[in-house]
Amino acid sequence: MIFEEELDALVGGLDPSIVALTRDLVVMLLRIRPDFVPRVRTGWRSVNFRHPRAGFVCGVFPSPGRVVLVFEHGRLLSDPDGLLEGDGSRVRYIPLVPGDALPETEIALLIAEAIALRA
Repeated sequence: MIFEEELDALVGGLDPSIVALTRDLVVMLLRIRPDFVPRVRTGWRSVNFRHPRAGFVCGVFPSPGRVVLVFEHGRLLSDPDGLLEGDGSRVRYIPLVPGDALPETEIALLIAEAIALRA
């Protein structure tokens, strides 16, 4: 990954299982959407993913105990698998904990829908 040092700084001090989950999720998102532009945002403590046409689509927020995949316009997503949580007016998220299997197919569908809504 191009931003390896920034990612290391972001997850520094977190449990190794959270670091591994964060890295796995970032790699998976870039595999799903090679056109994503990732950017570590130290102030937000996240890795944000922008799409060339849709803009900011989602972000990975590692913290002690869990990693959260946030969709900026998640309230608009259909979420047939019921992965998204939150009751805000716009944002929805998928909480992940070490040991969880990453639901790659389901996340790929949510990302595709999020991009289609914004592009």
